[in-house]
Amino acid sequence: MKKSLSTILALTLALPIAALAQGTTKIGTVDMQRAFKEYNKTKEAEVKINDAKNAAKKEYDDRAESYKKALDEINNLNKQLESPALSADKKTQTAKERDDKIANIKNMEREISDFRQTRERQLQEQLMRVREGIVKEITDVVMEKVKTNNMDLVFDKSGMSINGVPFLLYSHDNIDFTNDIVAVLNKPGRAASSTARATSSATPARAAKP
Repeated sequence: MKKSLSTILALTLALPIAALAQGTTKIGTVDMQRAFKEYNKTKEAEVKINDAKNAAKKEYDDRAESYKKALDEINNLNKQLESPALSADKKTQTAKERDDKIANIKNMEREISDFRQTRERQLQEQLMRVREGIVKEITDVVMEKVKTNNMDLVFDKSGMSINGVPFLLYSHDNIDFTNDIVAVLNKPGRAASSTARATSSATPARAAKP
């Protein structure tokens, strides 16, 4: 008996559904974006990043203020040079002072531009390092949960497809374990113990004495 294409497609799609119904595949979901936002370490990192941004802005504003003052001094000297009452010697002296300040302000322009670009790059690199570190921590906790519960598949509910729509369109709430992940991440004393383990693993073991 010939089967239509639609029948074959229906049978093909039914196979994985039947497997899931038999309980052969254990699936879980986690909202990585929510876990990231609700992790206390993320909030602490945001405060530090904002402090660094504010410090950089203050330093930039201080440099910009110095530049403005230098520019005002040049403009003031130009006004003095326009005065017909200025003697020749004084005019020569004032012109030299102005030219020196113009050369200095050009250096200030380069320094301010270099400072802005350098700080922006440093802040971006700092942000990426912190984000990558936190994402790895969250992923490690998720993997511990996966191994403990012997899960076969775990989907990120916050993931987006290349079409800009949610990757996971629907899932039962009872397979989501985001709350468990957040609880583990924010467990009192966990941050200190994690830091201690990282420091211990990063410290090379001393060679035994002969």
